[in-house]
Amino acid sequence: MSPIRQVQVTFDCAEPERLARFWCEVLGYVAPPPRGFATWEEYQSAQPAEERDSWFACVDPSGVGPRLYFQRVPEGKTAKNRVHLDVRVGTGLRGEERLAALEAECARLLPLGAVHVTTLYDGGDDACIPMQDIEGNEFCLD
Repeated sequence: MSPIRQVQVTFDCAEPERLARFWCEVLGYVAPPPRGFATWEEYQSAQPAEERDSWFACVDPSGVGPRLYFQRVPEGKTAKNRVHLDVRVGTGLRGEERLAALEAECARLLPLGAVHVTTLYDGGDDACIPMQDIEGNEFCLD
């Protein structure tokens, strides 16, 4: 069996570019245009009308994180995600300092359109903030 070389996380969504740009802001990712095109606009205008805005992708500029791929689908989100992203915040911090780092990141994401669902904190080192992105997909600040 050959080893896994790369992982891509795919999102079904209504507006691929809008959702991808949200995640670029959350994660510090970039969205280089497809090969052979100087910009996304140039790529989109080269596509048949029915294929325009059907997908968008972004990558970790350091090359460490997975590529995120966003594909337009006709149906909306109807149930809780079976898989979600955990955005690691405050790694190495403990207790109240870790909770404060999570809360600061939550506050940064709210103006981008994220939704704060709840804050889970046990008073010790275990803390998590479940959130939703701009299309209602769940993710956690962890």
